[in-house]
Amino acid sequence: MNLKDKPKSKISASRKLSLKMLLLTRACEDLERERQEREEEKVRYLGEKLPPLQLSGLPLQELQNLCKQLHSKIDVVDEERYDCESKVNKHNKDIHELKLKIQDLGGKFKKPALRKVRVSADEMMRALLGSKHKGSMDLRANLKSVKKEDVKQDKVLTTEVGDWRKNVEAMSGMEGRKKMFDTGGGAQ
Repeated sequence: MNLKDKPKSKISASRKLSLKMLLLTRACEDLERERQEREEEKVRYLGEKLPPLQLSGLPLQELQNLCKQLHSKIDVVDEERYDCESKVNKHNKDIHELKLKIQDLGGKFKKPALRKVRVSADEMMRALLGSKHKGSMDLRANLKSVKKEDVKQDKVLTTEVGDWRKNVEAMSGMEGRKKMFDTGGGAQ
């Protein structure tokens, strides 16, 4: 987009700045109010659960009973705290496992089943290079041609039996032994 195409905003920069400042002050006031509400809730809760103690002028037996009651309340609170901690730990472990599952699923993908396609070298080059491909890629044309007559002449030369010293290389190995048996004793 060009700068000319971009629509101009209808609000001036100073107005935007003042609106931002108003939003920030409003957000700060809301945070302060929430903090005060939490403090009031905490004081109210503690007032319900822990009434103020009046220890002056109590006999020894009542002080012992009061201590036993406080210990029982402490035990109940410790059990609740332990239960809450175990729940939080369990939830954290579940969250961690789910995150790992999400990562595993995000990293994997199904490979599609591939089909065998017969494509000649020319078609492949056309597909890869497009219109730049000129000439054919006939790979068989570049192969060396061998005439059958030359092969027959080579066989005749190697099977001729002359002096055994000249024919040692031809008769060495399994091929030479086979030639000996085929020709009926050949070099002997």
